[in-house]
Amino acid sequence: MPVLTRFVLPHAAPRVAAGRPAGDGDAVFGLLRAHWHDRGLELTGFARPDDLDTGRPGSAWTWLTLRHGGGEPPVHLRSTPRRMPEITDDSAQPEYNHDWSGFTALIAPGRLRRDGRWLLGDWQVETTLFTRPRRTRVRRQYGTLAPHWCGSGEYPTARWVDHDVRLQPGFQDGRLRLRLERPAVRITRAARTAVGLDLTGVADSCPAGTLLRLRHRESDAVIEQPLTRAGNTFTAHLPYRPFVTEGHGTGELEHWDAELRRPDGGTEQLCLDERGGPVAGQHPLPDTPDRVLYLKHLADGRLQVCVQPAAGLVDRIAVRPDGFELSGHCPAQAPDRLELVLRHSGTASEVRTPVESAPDGRFRARVPATRTGSDGAALPLRKGIWQAALEPADRTGPGRPLLAAPAALAAVPAATTVGGKTLLLQRRWNDTLLVDSTPVLTAAERSAWTQHRLRTGQYPAARREPLREAVLYDVFGGRGYADSPRAVHVELARRGAPLEHLWVVDDAQAEVPAGVTPVRIWSPEWYRALATCRYLVGNTHFPDFLERRPGQVVVQTWHGSPLKRIAHDVENPWLADHGYLAALDRETPQWSLLLSPSPFATPILRRAFRYGGEVLESGYPRGDVLARPDGRTAAAVRRRLGIPDGKRIVLYAPTWREDQQRGDGDGFRLDLRLDLDHARRLLGEDHVLLVRPHAHVREPLPGAGDGFRYDCGDYPDPQELLLVADALVTDYSSIMFDFAITGRPMYFFTYDLEHYRDTLRGFYFDFESNAPGPLVTTSAELLGALRALADGGAALPPGYTERYRRFRAGHCALDDGGAARRVVDRMLELGLAAE
Repeated sequence: MPVLTRFVLPHAAPRVAAGRPAGDGDAVFGLLRAHWHDRGLELTGFARPDDLDTGRPGSAWTWLTLRHGGGEPPVHLRSTPRRMPEITDDSAQPEYNHDWSGFTALIAPGRLRRDGRWLLGDWQVETTLFTRPRRTRVRRQYGTLAPHWCGSGEYPTARWVDHDVRLQPGFQDGRLRLRLERPAVRITRAARTAVGLDLTGVADSCPAGTLLRLRHRESDAVIEQPLTRAGNTFTAHLPYRPFVTEGHGTGELEHWDAELRRPDGGTEQLCLDERGGPVAGQHPLPDTPDRVLYLKHLADGRLQVCVQPAAGLVDRIAVRPDGFELSGHCPAQAPDRLELVLRHSGTASEVRTPVESAPDGRFRARVPATRTGSDGAALPLRKGIWQAALEPADRTGPGRPLLAAPAALAAVPAATTVGGKTLLLQRRWNDTLLVDSTPVLTAAERSAWTQHRLRTGQYPAARREPLREAVLYDVFGGRGYADSPRAVHVELARRGAPLEHLWVVDDAQAEVPAGVTPVRIWSPEWYRALATCRYLVGNTHFPDFLERRPGQVVVQTWHGSPLKRIAHDVENPWLADHGYLAALDRETPQWSLLLSPSPFATPILRRAFRYGGEVLESGYPRGDVLARPDGRTAAAVRRRLGIPDGKRIVLYAPTWREDQQRGDGDGFRLDLRLDLDHARRLLGEDHVLLVRPHAHVREPLPGAGDGFRYDCGDYPDPQELLLVADALVTDYSSIMFDFAITGRPMYFFTYDLEHYRDTLRGFYFDFESNAPGPLVTTSAELLGALRALADGGAALPPGYTERYRRFRAGHCALDDGGAARRVVDRMLELGLAAE
């Protein structure tokens, strides 16, 4: 860049004042990573304009200027442009490509010396972005690098650049700056004794009478200890007792700020120097269960003394094909068995693995890259952030966070790949370890910019290609191999139809059988499949941009018989306010065929969907497995679930509630009203309880995995759960119509009947008079009824035989095991006619 180098070098005068950066347009600047290597500190960041495309090489250049607070001449650093599609993705806008807004820049420590001396003090890091809005104009925009949300881009690590000089990058008021300092006091060793710790260090000035002083942040209490001096070297004894007397040591976390105090009243903060070995660490406090004295290495290099529960301090990290292996120390008394627990920050789902512990407090734990679903399938961790902790295997005690020791910070992030997904072991708040399971789509594929072009460019172009003799199946937007689309596929495969079978999968969270090709939802191949497959078979809404082309057959199987009102029949404004009804009206003309489970449902589906096309009264294909049950399949399902022989199975499958949305807007709450402890006491000896929430619910079952409670929220196909259930408990879910095929007993836990019926949704028939089982309103009543049913040995609850018969006659008359055959017959007829 000779022109930029000679003529448009950033101004010598500061261009970034407090507040908004100067410039003739908005731009965003950020630091993503800060990595030390032999030549210095390498910064990886971005500088992107809000109003200009920077998607081509050479469309953006970035310079860094280091400006010394003491008036020294600035240091200009030329950066190297980098293609980083994640910058476009993070911008969350469809107009501009910013793939080439990334850069790397090297800060060689020697640049911060003049005439053989270090230029100590603070260096502000200023950023200049050069772009070309027009061929004849170079535009400069100014800013400072903001922190990333995690990792070294949030808390960069320091390095000693000389025997007594350290360079500490960090953020102040959200702006990156460098502190080049010669710490006046360095703590180099911490040795444990029977009654405390001996801290050894070096001080520039340590006159007689200098004290180690610790101030309790929560109460202003002070601990002062004299020093033993030998030249500039000193040792201070830090007894345990003051940390646990006079009311101290009882809080969840207590901070003691440390300094050296000279006789003249001057003070110096303590810097940790761990070049000779670890100084930071945890030390059990005598006679104080599960409390340690933690010498903490703060992000800015200072020492802080904390009294807190013991944490898992990780000092070694190794990448394995199946995840990560962590080794560390957790010194306090611990239960006999610990587990490493990953907990999803969005859904609270858990993954637990055993921890190897030694008597001296050392531990080794595996952070898995996969989770085992309730059906036994090993799948990559679901996308999102997973918090990590050590917890007792019996779940009776507190969890212990996993923290990275200073020596392990450089090993983070660590990455491994499984199932097409990249998993990162990351850190937040400087030292707290977590797992970031990234989306299965790459940043280049998932950005709003790319998605807009796939939708408006690739999809229309692919619609002009010849149709392929293929079927694209979708269950709830990529949930898995299940429901009526599964039954349609089984029937097509049984016939040996000359068709290619593609299955939509979200985030690699489903397994598909041999002969079926998984297709990542929102990927380029997904858009192309929507445009080119002759048959589309789905059980929920198709994408709002879908436009059925000539020769294409779109089969809407839907996913439930109607008890509660749906679509345009719902009288509350929730659906309309969220744009659902408008999107539905755009979608229904694209359907070629809508399935109906019964003559009762047909007029309801037509009216509720405002659908004027063909309706096939076929029964739901998913019901075939229940109409013609196979004992071998049922036995295999019980084995996959791990249910002991002889145990009765109660399946609790409640629906979702529109007024129970999660705070983050992602799905709905479980809102479990069943007393699980009472259920275990009353039924646990001879029953197991399977809980299958609605697909919209995003929360796990508390206490699952105890041998009685089974969380089946991720079980791929609920029809298999119905196949093995001895009794069903639901509320207003359409699962009742499926289970009625079996003729087995049902109970309805209707604790909010009036609210649901009169406010949320409303019903299509008098549910109270026609339900095929008892309606119960309390957990105690429900559990008592289940106990009585098992003890009495009756096939159905007393008094419900005739009502059950009428219910099946009205809603299950088509469930004869041949629904999939009827659907495939008509689907292929439509395909042939279209050809």
